[in-house]
Amino acid sequence: MSQFEKGSVHFDAVVKKYGAVTALKQLDLSIEPGQLVTLLGPSGCGKTTTLRLIAGLEGATDGKIFIGGEDVTHLSATYRKVSMVFQSYALFPHMTVAENVAYGLTVKSMPKKQAIEKAEQGLEMVGLAGFGERLPSELSGGQQQRVAVARAVVLEPEVLLLDEPLSNLDAKLRRHVREQIRKIQQELQLTAVYVTHDQEEAMAVSDRIIVMKNAEIAQEGTPHDLYESPNSAFIADFIGDSNLVECDILKSGSDGTEIQLGAQQLMLPVQTDLKGQAKAVLRPHHINLHPATEKDALIGEVTYAAYLGNEMQYTVEGAFGELFVIAQSIGQPIKVGQSVGIGMSIDDLRLVPMD
Repeated sequence: MSQFEKGSVHFDAVVKKYGAVTALKQLDLSIEPGQLVTLLGPSGCGKTTTLRLIAGLEGATDGKIFIGGEDVTHLSATYRKVSMVFQSYALFPHMTVAENVAYGLTVKSMPKKQAIEKAEQGLEMVGLAGFGERLPSELSGGQQQRVAVARAVVLEPEVLLLDEPLSNLDAKLRRHVREQIRKIQQELQLTAVYVTHDQEEAMAVSDRIIVMKNAEIAQEGTPHDLYESPNSAFIADFIGDSNLVECDILKSGSDGTEIQLGAQQLMLPVQTDLKGQAKAVLRPHHINLHPATEKDALIGEVTYAAYLGNEMQYTVEGAFGELFVIAQSIGQPIKVGQSVGIGMSIDDLRLVPMD
């Protein structure tokens, strides 16, 4: 096995069925060593099934699974070099924090004294030095989740698996714990596979995101790629806030693509294979609102306005439908009922198919 292969994960046409229900459709997947890759998608899309197949908690119906270049398709979870962090923490309430972290090491026949020493090192890594003698019930939810991370990391896995690890925490704590998870993963250069349905969480921690829909991959790429270049209306809507406005493609060539958006014709500096009707992706913070004039091709009426301290949020309705707009200018808010002109940069517009 080469050093490059160590920690890699590969799925070769993996299928998973539960009776007549197909949970995964011929999944081809590659995760490179040292990357944190997030499986993202709505409930029932196949992301947790994929994670459980890597862990060996489920068996593939068809296809092959490789970890570190080794075929582990028929290898039980016990013999796979992976560790898993669960949503529920799964700490033993009668054991101390250090004993919880050391548990997997003692199961592997490491002497208890040595296992506790290594557990203390793991707790220091997650910012819990000195907490080893406490019971889990004496810790906050965020601290308990960090204990679960330490327990997984001290086993020195080739692949760290995290199944919705932050879903039981409040928003502020989620941000803090996810930063620590990302820091640990980068410092140890661990391969990590992270499952969540929260797109902001995925954007914050990932080297690469795999968005799943209906038991298959809808699109994969860096957070920047998925946000800036969605390949479908589903991705545009799922990754960040977006407005999807119907438009007509008039022509496309080497000089760009001309579209009809409402009463306005725009030449976009991109080429596309799309023809006829499409959807234009308008991100809320890429839209500019100003008092309407006769020169404006796109005009709407503000039907909702909310002050959020560092920004204003508006809903604007017009012939094009409804737009959600985020404005950083909060000095002179636009009032509900006011008629506004709608401006945008053509460099920020993206086109996706109608479906």
